[in-house]
Amino acid sequence: MAVRVTSWWSRPGLLRMLLSQARLAVRLVREPRVPWLLKGVPILAALYVISPVDIVPDVLPLLGQLDDLGITLAAVELFLRLCPTSASEFHRAAIAGGRPYSPMPATADVIDAVWRRE
Repeated sequence: MAVRVTSWWSRPGLLRMLLSQARLAVRLVREPRVPWLLKGVPILAALYVISPVDIVPDVLPLLGQLDDLGITLAAVELFLRLCPTSASEFHRAAIAGGRPYSPMPATADVIDAVWRRE
């Protein structure tokens, strides 16, 4: 029985998905409608990657880099899940349409209510 060994490089869909998520995250970090506190998630992940203090030291040949990659991927995924849906959808459509970065247009949020006097 032959065992087939494949690399994740042979799956271009996975690499394409990772790059599209990174591109979306960069656009959302630049978006003014995303809260500043939320923008700290990917920034803290980047600081973790460049800091000399790690969970697994980088001197270990493969494990050190894998923990940095795992923290980065988890932070990007968390950031994308917590971002406002309207901002995410706007920038996903902009990426799909090949448009360069521009902030979301201002929308007039209207609360429709009935005034009752009692």
